[in-house]
Amino acid sequence: MIDHFGINCADMKAAGTFYDTVLGVLGHRRILDFGEAIGYGTDKPDFWISTFDGVGPNREMHLAFTAPNAESVRAFHAAAVELGAESLHEPRLWPEYHDAYYGGFVRDPDGNNVEAVCHTGDA
Repeated sequence: MIDHFGINCADMKAAGTFYDTVLGVLGHRRILDFGEAIGYGTDKPDFWISTFDGVGPNREMHLAFTAPNAESVRAFHAAAVELGAESLHEPRLWPEYHDAYYGGFVRDPDGNNVEAVCHTGDA
């Protein structure tokens, strides 16, 4: 059901040091590092930390749900928008993550960044 999730941090250096250490003792590691976003996991980045300008004390979180295929991602996005959700990113391929990463992003009623993602490409 859950593909990955992420939290926003006010101090990326402190958060990176913290998660490098505490996740390292559990056998996990830093897998991807984009500077303003770091992905941790064992085999793939399941947990992300990130920051953005103006990050405050009530920070949104990011949650990605697994979808079986691109058609389901598009259906998720369409259903959310029909309910009045803000579209953050229309469903598309995200090759910066990997060649078959297909995701669509919306903002839920509480302001969180919610995504549906499949790892099968746009088929």
